[in-house]
Amino acid sequence: MTETARLSAGDDAPEFSLPTDNGDRLTLKDLRGRKVVLYAYPAAMTPGCTTQACDFRDSLASLQAAGYEVVGISPDKPAKLAKFRERDAITFPLVSDEDKSVLTAYGAFGEKKNYGKTVMGVIRSTFVIDEDGKIERALYNVKATGHVAKLRRDLGID
Repeated sequence: MTETARLSAGDDAPEFSLPTDNGDRLTLKDLRGRKVVLYAYPAAMTPGCTTQACDFRDSLASLQAAGYEVVGISPDKPAKLAKFRERDAITFPLVSDEDKSVLTAYGAFGEKKNYGKTVMGVIRSTFVIDEDGKIERALYNVKATGHVAKLRRDLGID
């Protein structure tokens, strides 16, 4: 199995400028000066991704109070992200990386196991990026359920 290059604490977070669910563009530079939780998920409106997005939504106030902005990234088209946002009342930006170049730069796209088969796809991952655009934490192969609670504990928010 080929390993996609993974990021580690202290690495520069790969810059991006991507379309959002509401038709705007979001760049990492726009978020400079704030801490960012960027999480990569395979597909909007699937059960695991919905659980994860709703956990982030429900934790958003405490994350923001601790100085974190949350951004979700997937290869879905902006129109699908907009439906996801509306359906599940997602209250943070969702960005579209249709060509998967940003996901690849973060090490969140590559070979993974899916029901015992090796497939190419989005590796469910979370990146904590500091105010200067450096990776503080790079968490790969996270679980959809319970991940946000664990992240909050790890960040000392609970």
